Amino acid sequence: MMAVLNCCVANTGGICGLPPGVADGISVDLSLVNLPEGALVFPSTAGAEFYFTRPRHPQAITGEFVKRARKLGFLKLRFHDLRGTHETLLLDAGVPVHVVAAWCGHDPAILLRVYAKRTKKADTSAAAIIGALSKSVLGGAYLPNIS
Repeated sequence: MMAVLNCCVANTGGICGLPPGVADGISVDLSLVNLPEGALVFPSTAGAEFYFTRPRHPQAITGEFVKRARKLGFLKLRFHDLRGTHETLLLDAGVPVHVVAAWCGHDPAILLRVYAKRTKKADTSAAAIIGALSKSVLGGAYLPNIS
């Protein structure tokens, strides 16, 4: 299995896990990595031991995230906040609401009410659609700018 590594933020100097000198988009053959069956993304660490198939305690993940976020200047950012950001970005990219809701374990109404955030891209897209609809309904009639 091949994977492509990309740094999550441009020009971070490896802050997202790519070591210095490793270019974004490098292909990695994951068949060379010998992980046990059922290895997890956030495996447990107990002292110096690594347990690849035992989940890490959620507070350990949250604590490490908060510590690193604060170091980068995000003083109030929580690990859970990434969930809403992820859902908003998926919706902004045009992924249908029911697909995002299913992926994230939500009812579509909950997703739209709680997690979908208003973004400049979404506002621009909505304005373009409303403008096109208005133009087709009004036949290109002049509308004064009311702002």
